[in-house]
Amino acid sequence: MNTKFDELLDFPCPFPFKVLGVADDALVEQVVAVLQQHAPGDYSPTTKPSSKGNYLSVTVTVTAQSKEHLETMYSALGQIELVRVVL
Repeated sequence: MNTKFDELLDFPCPFPFKVLGVADDALVEQVVAVLQQHAPGDYSPTTKPSSKGNYLSVTVTVTAQSKEHLETMYSALGQIELVRVVL
């Protein structure tokens, strides 16, 4: 990835991930499990369903250690089958 996170952020820093995916009970668990692998912590994700209830937004704030750390988490979250977009 060719991001500019290192120019825009001072590491370590809190970083909110917003993950949009299919409305499935497993989505929140899978997002938290992936983040636990890369940045262990006690997470309290917030969720919001889409207006029609087909999709779910999951927001989780993690402590990012570096540009590479953020890029790794973005990639890992994008590999979850239920995920459609990672912001």
